[in-house]
Amino acid sequence: MLIHVVLWTIFSLLVVLQLRTDGNQHWLIATLGFILTGLYAFYSHFFLLTRYLGKNQPGAYFIRFTGIVLSGPVIFIIFQYIRQDTRDDLFESYLMSLISIVLIFVLLGWLARITENLVLNTIRKEQLEKQAVESELYYLKSQINPHFLFNTLNNIHTLVYKQAPAAPEAVMRLASLMRYMIYESNASMVPLTREIDYLQDYMGLQQLRYKKALVADLEIKGNAASCNIAPLLFIHLLENAYKHSPARLEPGDIKVGIGIIGNSLTFHIKNPMNEKHVNTLEGPGGIGLQNVRKRLALLYPGAHTLEINTTDGMFNLTLKISALHSPAS
Repeated sequence: MLIHVVLWTIFSLLVVLQLRTDGNQHWLIATLGFILTGLYAFYSHFFLLTRYLGKNQPGAYFIRFTGIVLSGPVIFIIFQYIRQDTRDDLFESYLMSLISIVLIFVLLGWLARITENLVLNTIRKEQLEKQAVESELYYLKSQINPHFLFNTLNNIHTLVYKQAPAAPEAVMRLASLMRYMIYESNASMVPLTREIDYLQDYMGLQQLRYKKALVADLEIKGNAASCNIAPLLFIHLLENAYKHSPARLEPGDIKVGIGIIGNSLTFHIKNPMNEKHVNTLEGPGGIGLQNVRKRLALLYPGAHTLEINTTDGMFNLTLKISALHSPAS
């Protein structure tokens, strides 16, 4: 609506300027007749198209369109009649206004209606695509293995029952992990440091299954505070490392590395493979890896690489992401 007001205001000023420059003594009456005739022809056809465009009613449209065209010059004639010196030329004025005003503004009304439809359809399409992407991302982001939660609760129950010193820390880690999953991960981007904290909480809770020294090592190189990243992007990869490793793990069997150089990030994970996964078609990636591939395609199109190889019973995955977001200043 604002665009219409601005354009018509500018057009009216140009008409006034032209008529006054030509020395027309009745420039005000002529301007009113010209503008009101144009407004009538433009918006009559504009709203007529709004009603009939896309509907299979050509007869009804043509009758009303003809009425608009033939009645359009009447407004111009009324203002011409007010001018005492032009009453003898009313029919000529009718034809002139029909050709030079009405038909032109009827055409402009059609162009405006078509353009507006194209813009609205484009906006509507983009909104639907955005909603579809957001829905898919929400679904993919929510696919954290629920068995991990139940197993962790059982482990914590055992620690509490035995009054183990590690029980309070385990409860705090689980609370931090759940808080991040439920609340903080709703943002499109989170600080990389917070995502690392989440991974460390997950690794700490997984460690409850093992009585040995830490079975997983996390090494961080570079300034993790210098960038933001999509939340819950690495958890599936870490989860798979535990899931597809042998039941008995030695200290340091799972190695996780995160390196940041400029606005680029490299995530690497290495773990031994369970024998039952070595010769399967699915491989050790599973559904979690498919999830990550889909999210990367949606979040970092053309700005990531994902390399996977298995050598000597070891699973190696390297994810590189470029053009990371920087924290808001």
